[in-house]
Amino acid sequence: MNMEILGILVLWTFLFGYLIIASIDFGAGFFNAYSELTSKQHIISAVIQRYLSPVWEVTNVFLVFFFVGIVGFFPKTAFYYGTTLLVPVSIAIILLAIRGAYYAFETYGHKPHKGYAFMYGAAGLLLPAALSIVLTISEGGFISMVNNAPVLDYWTLFTSPLTWSIVVLSITALLFISAVFLTWYAGKANDAPAMELMRKYALIWALPTIITAGGIMYELQFHNPAHFERILNLWWMFALSLVFFIGTIWLLWMGKHLGFAVILMIAQFGFAFYGYGISHYPYLLYPQLTLYDSFTNEAMAIGLVIAFIAGLALLLPSLYLLLRLFLFDKDYVRGNSK
Repeated sequence: MNMEILGILVLWTFLFGYLIIASIDFGAGFFNAYSELTSKQHIISAVIQRYLSPVWEVTNVFLVFFFVGIVGFFPKTAFYYGTTLLVPVSIAIILLAIRGAYYAFETYGHKPHKGYAFMYGAAGLLLPAALSIVLTISEGGFISMVNNAPVLDYWTLFTSPLTWSIVVLSITALLFISAVFLTWYAGKANDAPAMELMRKYALIWALPTIITAGGIMYELQFHNPAHFERILNLWWMFALSLVFFIGTIWLLWMGKHLGFAVILMIAQFGFAFYGYGISHYPYLLYPQLTLYDSFTNEAMAIGLVIAFIAGLALLLPSLYLLLRLFLFDKDYVRGNSK
């Protein structure tokens, strides 16, 4: 395995970690806000708050690793994506600030307010929509060179069916991932009403998720036929993703083995996510930028790999302690003080 592939594999793995953890976090915020609006907060808010309290501040660690790594390993991405992504990334940063501020007000304020929960939930729902724009742009056709500088065509971007297919999938997948996880989490808390409500939400969002995923495939064959052909060559990865999806739905429908359903759900998105990434190889941006014409020098690459390994050596034990002491602690999950 050469350094270019190793670099993008490490970054893609960090991005997948962010996809799962952030989806659970953002979706939990939305479901908490929705429960407030529908007067069902007495059913699920306690479970959601016990999940959010220890994790909301660490969710973005994976995203920081990814952005530092993508610029470090592939410096030319800063040239092509830097100015063109100024608007969507600025919106994402504002939404992140809103989430942090309103969650602090909601959790640590003297008097909780429905407006805080609503802003926190809405910002979490809009964040993946803003960030998913990067995937659309990477398919090509939206950036042109003007005076040797990349310029993003916003009209073409926001009138493209592919853009909205990816945006809608990012939202539906987020809600599905979060609902599946929170169903299991409520089950661990022995909270039957919360588990049943979240199980209902997971089943509701399953169909839109698979439909919108198919919509992206349909639009991609017209927008980027070369990429679509490579996806067809990796049909087995997406077929396995579909099998895991069916398994997840079956277990949710039966209401049993919910922990295994979470594993199947992660495997479902893992095969689809890595299948998409492999089919995108070697392009970082169609057709201007590949892994090989944008890779950093060998000394910098080795330094980054060492830095990422050291970062993981600190991050993974911290996450383990977080999971062990809070999320998977029986007394904490069930709201009992030790």
